[in-house]
Amino acid sequence: MIPPEFDYAAPATVAEALELLAEHGDEAKVLSGGQSLLPVLRMRLNAPGIIVDISRIEELKGITEVGDAIRIGAGATYQDVLDSALVREHLALLHTALKEVADEQIRHRGTVCGALAHADPAGDVGAPVLALEGRMVIQGPDGERTVDGADFFVDLFETAVGEGELLTAVEIPKHTGWGAHYEKFVRVSHQWAIIGIAAAVRTEGGTIAEARVGLTNMGSTPLRARAVEEALVGQEATEEAVAQACAQVAEGTDPPSDLNGQADYRKHVAGVLTRRAVLAAVGA
Repeated sequence: MIPPEFDYAAPATVAEALELLAEHGDEAKVLSGGQSLLPVLRMRLNAPGIIVDISRIEELKGITEVGDAIRIGAGATYQDVLDSALVREHLALLHTALKEVADEQIRHRGTVCGALAHADPAGDVGAPVLALEGRMVIQGPDGERTVDGADFFVDLFETAVGEGELLTAVEIPKHTGWGAHYEKFVRVSHQWAIIGIAAAVRTEGGTIAEARVGLTNMGSTPLRARAVEEALVGQEATEEAVAQACAQVAEGTDPPSDLNGQADYRKHVAGVLTRRAVLAAVGA
């Protein structure tokens, strides 16, 4: 299907992009890599008056070390992040999760921040970023502000980015030395996750000292399984202890029911996948 006609602008700076957003209001849609927006346009699920393409803004493309965190600019593609030595060393969970995103062609076009701004609960980026306590950097007419991941995801396809604002980066605290694994359940390779579990674990002498667990497609937003994280701390990194701690992962979740599975089925599978993800993260 051919999308409806729209105007197109490719600003060279963030300031120019914000001016365009202010001028056109809700008629404007931001394009970064196009992983999510282009299918929406082709299916005519949205008909913007103007596309603001931020992919040429050089200041948004970097991946840098900022104190105890790694800053990923809004222009950095999945492949840029996968190729980053900083990400491999300090954000192993994000690195392993991004390897499960779609296919190679999309990973060279789509962006991490674009996926966060789109906020699809079945996407593979939100859960690991939330689990790693990422902070979203948002810029607007009144300047720059930072929003914690827990406050960024508001509802289905809805975030804390307001009208006239732009998500310019995500800053993720370093988790150097943590074991990590992303367990994704799909019917067909590279599709959106039916369920995904993002697990990062730090062990000391065979005992779990800290744990982070994020859930994909178990509600209208990415979720963090804090009860499981607390239950894992102090446990030996054994299959029996991990299985017991992960059994409660579905509590408080509200997964969808669709052709891929009913909510009760997803809750059951989530427990199995969480156990697998944590055991893989600890190397058991």
